Amino acid sequence: MKLKPEQLESHLQKGLAPIYLLSGEEPLQLMEAADAIRARARAEGFEDREVFTVDKGFDWGQVQTAAESLSLFAQRRVLELRMPSGKPGAQGGKVLEACAGQPSVDTVLIIQCGKLERQEQKSRWCQALEQAGVMIQVWPLDLAGTEAWITRRMSRRGLQPTAGAARLLAERVEGNLLAAAQEIDKLMLLQGDGPVDEAAVMAAVADSARFSVYDLTDAALAGEAGRAVRILSGLRAEGIAPVLVSWALAREIRTLNRLAEQAAAGTPPQVVLKSVWPPQRQPVVRQALRRLSLHALGQLLREGARADQVAKGQKPGSPWDELLDLTLGLAGHPSSLIRNHSH
Repeated sequence: MKLKPEQLESHLQKGLAPIYLLSGEEPLQLMEAADAIRARARAEGFEDREVFTVDKGFDWGQVQTAAESLSLFAQRRVLELRMPSGKPGAQGGKVLEACAGQPSVDTVLIIQCGKLERQEQKSRWCQALEQAGVMIQVWPLDLAGTEAWITRRMSRRGLQPTAGAARLLAERVEGNLLAAAQEIDKLMLLQGDGPVDEAAVMAAVADSARFSVYDLTDAALAGEAGRAVRILSGLRAEGIAPVLVSWALAREIRTLNRLAEQAAAGTPPQVVLKSVWPPQRQPVVRQALRRLSLHALGQLLREGARADQVAKGQKPGSPWDELLDLTLGLAGHPSSLIRNHSH
């Protein structure tokens, strides 16, 4: 049978299946699903564990022998098969079919693999495993999915997030659930369990020891001038090279200018935004496009070129002053357009 990742906990409370096929490209959910199955298996007395990793030249006979033989040290054991490619080949497919055809009450087989292509999902080995046990496919989450995942995880930890708090954290991590989990752990350390609002999330985020240039560009794109300036100050204090900051800001401005030109040529907004990656960034890019005209973006391109030259020492001036102007300009702050770079 097929289960969604969030259904695994209630399934395991009812008992173990003989086989679990875990596939997908979101590492935290895959890791935690495997951890939950192992924990349940240990609780039920599956004490022995063997791990096989499928690589080039892998001997599938090892898996067949292990599946057919009893453990020497414990009556119950877990066999783990890690198959990154999701393609066992002809021999591997036959071995997996055989495992599905004769599951043992003394063995739990956990198969972890990357994304399964449609052809592999329709294969005999995959369908046999699904019929004999449980198949869980993990997909990267969109913004709404990330928000729901964050809400569930915070609730399990004793936190009570407002919708705005969960949304804010989801927008920050852009589908990176490992980063989201770390932020939730940080919230627990900073304030313990209980209600969490947007202010609490912002305080935890601001408490981070390090910022990244991507935090800066996201804040500027969203029009959050004050936050963008604070992040820029943090980058400066941490010794980040100005040329790296200049590169990140200039890249965003070039992208916005290209998208604005497409929109001006009559391309529908939804089509223009399709090229924005990851998709979770589309809302802030849309905000920036509404805020900045083609003329303003053209001026920002010129300011970006100058900031890059100053950062590289090719023109006189303070690189951080130039970057402050550029950041404020991207955030739509009018003071950034007052300065006259006439030299």
